[in-house]
This record gives sequence, structure tokens and C-alpha cells, in this order.
Amino acid sequence: MIDSHRTVAIVGAGIGGLSQAIALKTKLGFHNFTIYEKGSEVGGVWRGCSSDVETHWYSLSSDLYPYWNKSHSLQPEIQAYWIKLSKKYDLYPHIAFNTRVFSAEWDDAKQHYTLVAEDVFSGKRTTSMAHVVISAVGILENPRIPYEIPGVRKFQGTSFHSAQWPGSIDLQNKRVAVIGNASSGAQFVPSISEDPSVEVINFIRTPNWFNTVPHIPYSDTEKWIFANIPLAMRLHRAWIMFWFVFHSPVPPSDKALKKRREEFLRAHMLHSSRMQATRSFHFAVANSGFLESLHRPNLTLNFDGIAEIVESGIVTNTGEMLPFDVIVYATGFIGEQYQMHVRGLNGVTIQGYYDTHGGPTAYLGTSIPDIPNFYLLCGSTMFVEELQVAYNLQLIQPVLTGSVSSFTVKASSTDAYNAKVQERFSRSVLVQCHSSVRTNGTGKVFLFFPWAATVLWWWLRRPNWDHYVAVGAEKWERMRPIKAVKKTLKCTAVLTLSWLYLRGSVQRILHNVVRPGSKFTLGI
Repeated sequence: MIDSHRTVAIVGAGIGGLSQAIALKTKLGFHNFTIYEKGSEVGGVWRGCSSDVETHWYSLSSDLYPYWNKSHSLQPEIQAYWIKLSKKYDLYPHIAFNTRVFSAEWDDAKQHYTLVAEDVFSGKRTTSMAHVVISAVGILENPRIPYEIPGVRKFQGTSFHSAQWPGSIDLQNKRVAVIGNASSGAQFVPSISEDPSVEVINFIRTPNWFNTVPHIPYSDTEKWIFANIPLAMRLHRAWIMFWFVFHSPVPPSDKALKKRREEFLRAHMLHSSRMQATRSFHFAVANSGFLESLHRPNLTLNFDGIAEIVESGIVTNTGEMLPFDVIVYATGFIGEQYQMHVRGLNGVTIQGYYDTHGGPTAYLGTSIPDIPNFYLLCGSTMFVEELQVAYNLQLIQPVLTGSVSSFTVKASSTDAYNAKVQERFSRSVLVQCHSSVRTNGTGKVFLFFPWAATVLWWWLRRPNWDHYVAVGAEKWERMRPIKAVKKTLKCTAVLTLSWLYLRGSVQRILHNVVRPGSKFTLGI
């Protein structure tokens, strides 16, 4: 029985936070939760302006949507889908918009967190309590401005990070510098360079691989099939999943992709001076029209490097001064810094734990030692988010029923898991480049899972309770063997009934075949 006096705090109303809230309502029947969102609407943050995985795999498995306009939808369509779900599951009354969680500190005596939240406009702070905290802020939260470039603050024109794009800006007849060429830059450069009056120069430090998956519109017929033919949409989604999860997200080597890259570039008939844009590996960036846009006369790629930024533009390492009206930073996010102060047992903080371990570190990407009842959602796809949501529910439910006061993952289990992760990354190309998923660009790779998503599904199907320390769990410990026996008996009953049904069906068939007067007989 769920204790209605227990409380849950969810930080972030993006896809992860909303999914966890929906699961609390539908799976556990729990409604006493608050979602803290610093923005004014649900939806979270996207890398650029479109999805980089096929959209049918970007929707919740319980709420598939047959009317996506194309295989890789734009941000407004994805956000509209999640707004619709938020209304369907009545999440808006649970959301505190324009509110940033400033801190969360664990009271071990009372076995709950004290949260301090801040209104982003007025600065007014409020205090609340939560027995469980879900962090759904992801790593695309704090924009990284490259202050290491001399003169960043000197520029007198308009400058901003791509994640903070001002809705009112007009780029017509402007000279625009885009610094960065990863997911965000590669997605919005084709859009802003469509206007021939906008002169765009894209500064590239580390060229990227681009995948060749096209963005294909769905026809009205396909949408009708998805909406009306049973299982059609699920089979389509399963097909997408098959091609995605049975491949490791970490490519084995640069050489293995070289031949495919050259063939792809030849197919696009790119000039040799522009082939550098896809010369070496960072991540396989979705081609949202970037390679096609390289033919435009108003788009130039610059590989000279930036010496400094001055009042009116950028000076390259060759000494050339290029004037600009606008600078857009597509320079990633600060993933190695946790966005809020969280203190657990023995004075341990999340940021302190990260710093001690050379960057973000967690057990299965979900739990941190000495931080009780605190769970992370950091999935890169909807599939991974749902795996983590389901895993977290199994840890949350005993707390909400009052059977357990808290769970804390063991440091030894976390260290053992991350040793495997880092050993795998040490044999990948990620350690060969400057990357936003490495501490300070060149340190530890802090992606939490380097294997195929099918392996993650297996590991997250249920918690290994030996890897956690449970407090106030006497009742829960007594019930665990009983529940295990009940589960075994239930499975046995289902298998027995299934066997009896199949056996009866076979006997009826045999009876009809060998009944008296039948033309055929069997030698049995």
C-alpha cells in the first residue's frame, strides 16, 4: 500500500522527468510528487532543432503516435507531443514552472531531503521536503561558452549559445560566425544559410563523422496504416529499435569508417576543400541537410582556428581578421559539472564525488554512493530513458510503501561497474579526440554506458539488491523471500496451465485424426 504522505521531487520537466511522473501515476498509483522546471513549458532541451534518432523511437512506448510528419521530427512537433501527454496524464498541476532547484540536502535522522527552490524571475526561495529525488536535468543543461578563447567578452555584436537562441533575432543581411560543428551546429547551419542574404562562416576545430540516415517524410497512407492497422506502428518501431540497439554506440576505430566516409562524400560530390568537415571522429552526427548545404555560396567552412575574438569579429590563427555581426556558439555543454548542490551522507556532495573520480560517475548511470534515494535519468534515447525509469521505480516503490526508508548504492559496486566502463572506453576512438563528453575536453569519458542498449536492458531489468544498503528495511527484508516464492509459484502456475492447455489441444487433434472410422491412423 502506497503511503500518501511520502513525497517525490522530480527536477526537470523534459522527456525523462515527464516519463518518470507518468510512470509514478500509472504504475504505482502515486500522485504526491512535484516537478520543478526552470522553463515556462514542458519539453526540456534538444541538441539543435530536430531529433537525431527516428521519431517513432522518440515517443513513449505506452503512447505511440501515428501522425509524425517525418522520420526525424523538428523540435516544435516533439514538444507538442509531450505537451499533449502532460495534459492527458494531468501533470500540469504537479509542475512548478520558472523554478530552479537550488539545493537538496539529506537529513539522515529524518530520512528525507530538504529542497530549496528559487523563482528564476524574482529570486524568491522556498523550502520543501521529499523522500525521493529524481534528477532529470540530463547533461545538456549548462551551455559551454569557450572563454578560453581570448576576447570572448569583447565582441560588440550579438552573441549567444545555440541552446539560448533569442526568438526575436533577425539574421537577414548579417554576417554570422558559427563556432562548432557537432550536433547543434550541423542542424541549424542548414537552416540559417537557406537565406542567401545571410553569410555564414562555420569555424571547425574537430571535424565530425556524419551518418547517412535520410530524413524521410511520412505519407498520409503511412500515417493511416500506423493509426489503423494493428501492430503496424509497433512493428515499425521494433524495426527501428533492431537497427539501433544491436550496434554498440562506440565505433571501434577511425579506419573502419574511412572507406564508408569517402564513398559517402563522393556520392554528395563534395569539393576536396570541404571534405575536412567530415575528416575525423567525434560523434556520428545526424546529417540534417548539413552536407547538402555545403554547396551554398553563402556558407564557408574555416579550419584555421581562432586566435582571438575582437570587438568587430574574429581573428584566425593565420592572422586574418573576419568581421561579423553575430556569433553563435555551438560549443556543447558543461557535462562534468552537476547543476545543483546535492549533499548526502557524511557531507558527500555530487560535485565533490565527480571531482574525486575525475568526472561524472554513477552506478549504471542511476545512483551515486552516499547519496540516498537520489536517482539520475540521463538516457540518450527514449528507450534508455524508459529502462532507467522502470529501474528507478523498483527502488522507489519500497520507499513509497514505507517498507524501506532509503536505499544507497555501495561504493564498491559503483567502482567495479565504472572500471568496466572505462576499460571499454579506453579501447574506443573517444579517447583520441577533444570531446564535450570528456572532463575538460581531454580527460575522462563520462558517458555512462558504452555497450549496446540490449545489454543495458538486461542489466537494468531488476536491481541487484546486494549492491545497495537499505535503511529501515526490516519489513521489506522479511517480505522479499515471500514475494520471491509467490513469483515462482505464479510462474509455475502459468507454465503448468499453458502446458495443460497445449497438451489438451494436441490430444483433441490426435483424437480427431485417429477417431473410429477415420481414413488415417497413426502408429502410436
